[in-house]
Amino acid sequence: MRHGVKKPKLQRDASHRKALLANQACSLIDHGRITTTLAKAKALRPYVEKMITLGKDGSLHARRQALAALPKPASVKRLFDLIAPAASERCGGYTRIVKLGQRKTDSAPMALIEIIDLPKATVEETPAPTAPAEASPAETTPAQTPAAEETPAAEDSPKQEA
Repeated sequence: MRHGVKKPKLQRDASHRKALLANQACSLIDHGRITTTLAKAKALRPYVEKMITLGKDGSLHARRQALAALPKPASVKRLFDLIAPAASERCGGYTRIVKLGQRKTDSAPMALIEIIDLPKATVEETPAPTAPAEASPAETTPAQTPAAEETPAAEDSPKQEA
């Protein structure tokens, strides 16, 4: 019997459901927002909000509890270092669920779940690596020109010897 049990089963057994929620929580912490089914988003929301509350506590015990619940230590570090300080002024309600409509293949209701108080510095870090990539082709162009000059000289010398 399910007396007093309010958690959704999500058509999975307990271990699969626990792994699913832990992996989706890591993805949400790493990316800031994920697209999933509405039922999974509604099941994920309390799980992630408890993790953010642990991050706000910031103690060693809270960090160890988060490490026990989340499979990626890098996600726990991001949770405690970036997300929890940004959400320090908010008293709950750290996530937002936006309904997206139905999936084409099976008409499952889809939703976007996101963390509300994400630091904007993480968004600005994404374009930064592209700027050095643009500078590197400019540096390689002068390097290719001397190599092109050396190549004909190398071809001329064997012709003179032959």
